[in-house]
Amino acid sequence: MELDSHLDLETFLRVVRDLEPVTLADAARARIAASRAYIGRVLEEGRPVYGVNTGFGRFENVRIPDSDLLELQRNLILSHAIGVGDPFPDEVVRGMLLLRAQSLALGHSGVRPEVVELLLAFLNHRVHPVVPSQGSVGSSGDLAPLAHLTLSLIGEGEVSQGGRVRPSAEVMQEIGLEPLVLEAKEGLALINGTQAMGAVLALVLADARTLLSACDLAAAMTVEALKGSHKPFDALVVGLRPHPGALETAANLRRLLEDSEVAASHANCAKVQDAYSLRAVPQVHGACRDALRHAEAVLAIELNSVTDNPLIFPLEERVISGGNFHGEPLALAADYVGIAIAELASISERRIEQMLNPALSGLPAFLAERGGLNSGLMISQYTAASLVSENKVLAHPSSVDSIPTSANQEDHVSMGTTACRKARSILENALWVVAIELASAAQALDFHAPLRPGRGVAAAHTRIRAEIPHLERDRYLKPELSRLREMVRSGELLAAVRSEVQAFA
Repeated sequence: MELDSHLDLETFLRVVRDLEPVTLADAARARIAASRAYIGRVLEEGRPVYGVNTGFGRFENVRIPDSDLLELQRNLILSHAIGVGDPFPDEVVRGMLLLRAQSLALGHSGVRPEVVELLLAFLNHRVHPVVPSQGSVGSSGDLAPLAHLTLSLIGEGEVSQGGRVRPSAEVMQEIGLEPLVLEAKEGLALINGTQAMGAVLALVLADARTLLSACDLAAAMTVEALKGSHKPFDALVVGLRPHPGALETAANLRRLLEDSEVAASHANCAKVQDAYSLRAVPQVHGACRDALRHAEAVLAIELNSVTDNPLIFPLEERVISGGNFHGEPLALAADYVGIAIAELASISERRIEQMLNPALSGLPAFLAERGGLNSGLMISQYTAASLVSENKVLAHPSSVDSIPTSANQEDHVSMGTTACRKARSILENALWVVAIELASAAQALDFHAPLRPGRGVAAAHTRIRAEIPHLERDRYLKPELSRLREMVRSGELLAAVRSEVQAFA
């Protein structure tokens, strides 16, 4: 991949997860050089410019002598690298490296091309700075996380390579990279930005796409397991309230349920309506789909934005201090994402209860053979309920909070990184819940044999049963649920369904 002026989520994932190498385009290198040349002219003229030859934050009015400018930038990194908590996973750090390089490559940050080249070298050599996940208030961007990222570039701190954590200087020497000596403006340009929250949100949204499709699949399996009606998914119904997500969800369900012998078996039953968790799947899943689509639109802009401060405009010969580092757009989007994913898990848990409760399902209690001697899937619903309850706490929005920093110079902050981290935790919980629903639905469908469910549901059931046998007597289920969860996350289960239902989104 050649880094130039545009980055999309698919390209981001190829670099971050598929480890595609990255090079810097000549046009980007020229933009970076022009921006740096203007900083050189500013220094020659002796003009005071924030972060170039002044202190930071509350110290903005302290003029720094030219002889101290290199030390100023190094001190900035050392003093700001005070993050805490578990390190971000390597894929998040890879995202941070790529997004920081992308923002600098747009040519409004005043760094040398060598700075961007070193970021890409870390990516291509799969050297991942150890970056603590806590400590950012989301404005002035992700200061603490990005300071830890930059720490490794200057030969300080630690990096992860090949599963081993070692001193950065040691690894750089092994692969022939020289530690960066930061020049004027460069330290500030590397840490002023939204790249930690952006990387986390991008990965959450990528996984949420898969989760959404898996939730549609799980709902369709549950509809068949409970002998639910297909009529609420009719295009005539959703067409009267045509939110895009609802239309897409209903179309998915129709495809998954096509050619169902189970539906034909209860065509003339006395039941009038199903519970909301079945009947309103297009409306609930669809609203969540629209929420995630909105967040993807926000992210698409962020992936191609300059987010440090001050900004350099070499053609206009101007340096302007602004607020592009403020994480509010991502904070609001991430909170929306967290809420949407929490809702997907919430309605999934209700469908689990519908299947396990004999008063609601008409199936054996807890889907157990010889109930009493066996508990069946009883406790799986407890686990789902626990995770859904936890998600309700995590879904409280971070973006409505703000604590002033830097002696009230930075008096409103976004808490965007917290919002993105919480969305990631909600997603991890939701993956467990949908795995439990899929396992429950597969067990319930076994009781309807030899009736064949809809084509897509049948494909999913067959794929699950290839890995996880019918529960005839109680056994240790955690490894099986873990495997099913991984089949969801990886897209393996969805691939099996799409081989039978080509248009399933």
